[in-house]
Amino acid sequence: MTQTKKIITEISSVIRQHAEQEFNDELTLLLKHDNRAKPTNWKLSPWAARMYIVGGTLPDGSIISPKYIGNARLIEIAIATLATDRALLLYGLPGTAKSWVSEHLAAAISGDSTLLIQGTAGTDESAIRYGWNYAQLLAEGPSKNALVPSPMMKAMTNGKLARIEELTRIGNDVQDTLITILSEKTLPIPELGAEIQAAKGFNVIATANNRDKGVNELSSALMRRFNTVILPTPDSLDEEVQIVEKRVNQLGKALELPVEKPAIEEIRRVVTIFRELRNGITADGKTKIKSPSGTLSTAEAISVINGGLAIAGYYGDGILKADDLAAGVTGTIIKDPIQDTIVWKEYLQTIVKERDGWKDLYRACKEIV
Repeated sequence: MTQTKKIITEISSVIRQHAEQEFNDELTLLLKHDNRAKPTNWKLSPWAARMYIVGGTLPDGSIISPKYIGNARLIEIAIATLATDRALLLYGLPGTAKSWVSEHLAAAISGDSTLLIQGTAGTDESAIRYGWNYAQLLAEGPSKNALVPSPMMKAMTNGKLARIEELTRIGNDVQDTLITILSEKTLPIPELGAEIQAAKGFNVIATANNRDKGVNELSSALMRRFNTVILPTPDSLDEEVQIVEKRVNQLGKALELPVEKPAIEEIRRVVTIFRELRNGITADGKTKIKSPSGTLSTAEAISVINGGLAIAGYYGDGILKADDLAAGVTGTIIKDPIQDTIVWKEYLQTIVKERDGWKDLYRACKEIV
């Protein structure tokens, strides 16, 4: 087996490919047709990067699938920001595709979405700046060989995009490590009396939300160094259903679930429930309802459908039904065992039970609550 075949085999066996691997054919097609001006070290021009994200048709009739279904102007603003010296902050409620857009922007612009720093309460400065190989450090003292570069340092050196997920999860003192990097485009290494100066093409994409517990608000000094693009929840029911259907089909193929494609009506029911509880009003605008404590995002709807498909595939007849969805829907809605249970029971009794064609879902959920 050649090295190329070996790599392809390894990629095809992973659960989730990086964006630049999964959509390599589309990126190659865009590169072939891309004759527009592009910033230094960008793989695709801003025009091609936009088409990669929002989809479109190339001159030869080739179709580029949409990675983000929503306001294309927001994607244009995000790409234009990354072409300047300002960093990009994708801000919004949990589950509004911030991480998804971040990954695909990095794939289109740098051809590499793996320079990732995952923000957590335990993220320290070394995750953003650099670390040390302590065995070499003790043996040789501070040296280039003992230095362990972070994804940020690699991005600065190679003129690529660095990604920071959940920036507001990181402590404020560690967040402020970014200020020098973003304003001066340099990373000091005082132990070596040296610095890393960012190559052209370097920039940072961060994602953040302010709804979850454990959020650390960004300082005004740090916020000034970002251009903020707020990614909203989907505008309409049809748009959200389309997003869920697309992602469920992609994930189903990757996970090789032994099941038929989910009926669009089952997806529509789950999305309708989540939208109504999220908005505090029924889709027809006639009945106000209480909202649970969770966000009930598009991402959670995708998870519920996938979980239902796994149950249908391995313990059912391969066709998604209400019984397969009930536990996932209930578990997603009830985060607070007392408050959310009351909200969910009331919604089941007053809305789900009275809807034509929803009796099966009502009975399946009622058995669980």
